[in-house]
Amino acid sequence: MPPLPQPAGRLTNPVIPGFHPDPSVCRVGDDYYLACSSFEYFPGIPLFHSRDLVHWTQIGNALDRPEQLRLPTSMASSGGIYAPTIRHHDGRFWLIVTNCSEGGGNLIVTATDPAGPWSDPIWAPGVPGIDPDLVWDEDGTCWCTVAGVSQVRIDPSTGQTYGTPHRLWSGGPGARAPEAPHLYRIGAYWYLLIAEGGTERGHAVSIARGRTPAGPFEPCPANPILTHRGTDHPVQNTGHADLVQGPDGSWWLILLGVRPGGGTPGWHVLGRETFLAPVTWVDDWPVVGEVAMDLPEPPWPLFPGPVEEQRDDFELAELRPSWISVRDRPAELCTTKERPGWLTLRGRGGSLDEPDVVFTGRRQQHLACRARTLTDPSQGRGGLAVRLDEQHHYAIEVSGTEVRVIARVGSLRTVMAARSVPAGPVVLTVTITQSSSAHGPCTGPDVVSLGVEEADGTFTELATLDGRYLSTEVAGGFTGRVIGMYAAEGTVHFDWFDYEPLDG
Repeated sequence: MPPLPQPAGRLTNPVIPGFHPDPSVCRVGDDYYLACSSFEYFPGIPLFHSRDLVHWTQIGNALDRPEQLRLPTSMASSGGIYAPTIRHHDGRFWLIVTNCSEGGGNLIVTATDPAGPWSDPIWAPGVPGIDPDLVWDEDGTCWCTVAGVSQVRIDPSTGQTYGTPHRLWSGGPGARAPEAPHLYRIGAYWYLLIAEGGTERGHAVSIARGRTPAGPFEPCPANPILTHRGTDHPVQNTGHADLVQGPDGSWWLILLGVRPGGGTPGWHVLGRETFLAPVTWVDDWPVVGEVAMDLPEPPWPLFPGPVEEQRDDFELAELRPSWISVRDRPAELCTTKERPGWLTLRGRGGSLDEPDVVFTGRRQQHLACRARTLTDPSQGRGGLAVRLDEQHHYAIEVSGTEVRVIARVGSLRTVMAARSVPAGPVVLTVTITQSSSAHGPCTGPDVVSLGVEEADGTFTELATLDGRYLSTEVAGGFTGRVIGMYAAEGTVHFDWFDYEPLDG
């Protein structure tokens, strides 16, 4: 048998960089599958596959049809899809999640293939709250546990619940926001893993155990078993974790964290990312190892997945699963079929300030990067943007023979620069570079430069903006930056989009 291919370079955390929060993972044989929150973006719930817990490939999105996911324009950003749990039971994949938009609630979808298609939603109106978890006991009874932390018996095939939810455990003394529960049978005990302390700097992971899935539960004397609060670790906000066992018997923790940059208080711009940490067991309690930036060579074969193409020439009939849009993606407003080899967007909303803007982007996954696109604005107005939400974004927009840089920060919206360009397609560019915290406590995490590429290939910068204003610490919410193309009015065509990491 030939040797397995080995990945080039270091093995690093985060294992899924960029806006990929609230990870949930399950293993089937030698394969791992992972799901994340998606909030106001469509399609919802990105799904990943790995053979080694280190290299992950996106294989689809669980909620990729309008009948599965409706996110109204009346819903604020950071609403929508919260905290999925993915599990495999009785030959099927089960995914339960909360839709926090108007008329939403907890829903279940199933699939025999995690790449899809996934079923239409099975609604579970008797499940209260957010962050639902599913687990089956020895006699096949299914239990749903939610943030709070409470539990109810459920038939996941119908969404029917039985009895009233009962409280299991409220976490550590004085800790706020007990959430993200996951329940497991490991050895002689049932273990209840939760997050607490809020999803900001006080975030932590704690655990309790009991003899039955309904408790009573005794807390681990070493709680929290993971937190970086009050430390200078480069990864902060660690929490919302899920346990998984490898085929070799080893245990691992998948969790979210952020990488703040700049001075005080530190700004994270990529959103909450997915990290990996080893777990050992002492006296029937899990002990979490370091959330290391450089991962050690794991004790299993490495299976690097296919490298995701950073450039898209829009030659496929359907967009790749990594492309996301704001709240919906009507085919008549976003298509690769109208002009072969081009992405066509039709405006509906006037600007990125509007909740129904026609926008298609990808998550920013590197602390330094460059994004470029060739735009034909002859029939409309649109461009290239770095988006956090409706009130926090930077854009370079072209209409006819004028290009301008627009900044929206809170209630302020201004044109930072403008110039004329020749009629016809134009290359728009966004470059993001890190700042040095050595410059002082008020230094932002990065700078965002926006400009155009001239006919001879040289770059002309029109504006350089402070990146802190596109951070969660400024804007609030639960998402991260997304870089992409938009149409404000009329029809705008994009020949290609190129994303290039600059930080190695």
